[in-house]
Amino acid sequence: MIKHIVMWKFKDEVVEADKLEMKRQLESLKGVVPCLVDIEVGLDVSCKEASMDMVLCSEFLTAEDLATYAGHPEHLTVVDFVKPLVCERAVVDYQV
Repeated sequence: MIKHIVMWKFKDEVVEADKLEMKRQLESLKGVVPCLVDIEVGLDVSCKEASMDMVLCSEFLTAEDLATYAGHPEHLTVVDFVKPLVCERAVVDYQV
């Protein structure tokens, strides 16, 4: 099993509606991208200086499945929505 974790920090001008739409679009990938086993998306509630604003935790059976997800057209559509909203991104992929 591969865990794929992504964290973002929003640009200052991003409104709440766009944050919620990003969350909705990410969550909507489950069932659309066949190799995506599970996905969870959360908005930060701590509001600490060191915290990121949003996190995605997803699971794939293999590294190949993660690569397939990364190139899937529906995922790429979401990426196009996300990019203008964020100023920072961090990723960790690990095997369990």
